[in-house]
Amino acid sequence: MAGTADFIWMNGKIVAWKDAAIHVTAEALLRGASVFEGMRAYWNEDERELYIFRNKEHLRRLRQSMHIMRLAIPYTDDDFTAAFIELFRANRFTEGVHFRPVAYFGVGEAHAWEPKDIETGAFVMAYARPPAPSLKGIRSCVSTWRRNSDNASPSRVKAAANYHNARLAQVEAKLNGFGPPIMLNDQGEVSESPGACFMMVRDGRVITPPVSADILEGITRESLIDLYRAELGVEVVERDIDRTELYIADEAFFCGSGAEVQPIVEIDHYKVGDGRPGPLTTKIQNLYFDIAKGRVAKYRHWLTPVYGDRKP
Repeated sequence: MAGTADFIWMNGKIVAWKDAAIHVTAEALLRGASVFEGMRAYWNEDERELYIFRNKEHLRRLRQSMHIMRLAIPYTDDDFTAAFIELFRANRFTEGVHFRPVAYFGVGEAHAWEPKDIETGAFVMAYARPPAPSLKGIRSCVSTWRRNSDNASPSRVKAAANYHNARLAQVEAKLNGFGPPIMLNDQGEVSESPGACFMMVRDGRVITPPVSADILEGITRESLIDLYRAELGVEVVERDIDRTELYIADEAFFCGSGAEVQPIVEIDHYKVGDGRPGPLTTKIQNLYFDIAKGRVAKYRHWLTPVYGDRKP
């Protein structure tokens, strides 16, 4: 996250961006001992409102990551939600926002988890982030780096330490002239990208790796599966995907809070379809943005308003 803002929420307080700090001996820094969520809030100009997308589901996944890490902090989901709203209002955001709530182990005994042995804390960083130009299509590749195994460093846990694996793959792809790569798991099947889930279209069906394929259990992924089935009447199949299937896919895209719906137009120098975003990708991309911005009444329950009666 390269952006900045005026304020960060840290351990119950709004603090200046430049003053938000933890000690250099914190386990979060030394060993990557933290978990986080990547989340989005979308601006609706007509309503002068900012909507957090699927807040409850993201906080549930954060709790699951904390549970597996045996990380306890004194903040409830309601506390976090109030923190998001307070932070966005303090920063006076009137455009799309990308934000990250983080729970971490601080200073204490190495590899400890009990409160008597180690400090814990939480912070929320947020900054304005418009949709990326890559939403028009990217060139991807299959990484030589394999995705973390669930029995080694589970991708199901959205932990900072896991993103060393992601960094290796991302840097390699950039050096080779590609955008975000596709990673295979230890079984040689398609897993996900360094920071987003993968979907493809073959013969009118959407196909995506199962949650047992060493992927993060994506909130956007889950949302798109529901929308394809309920709103577009498209069959979605969750199954293993072989590498060579990528080269004969009709359409392909990444999805996630950061990636949103990111069409893939080429993989390993093979064109995907006709080399342009396909119709089922474009339809779900448009529907996703309409819902996230509060334009579809049926899905308002997925959204949490930030300003309410206190319009900016």
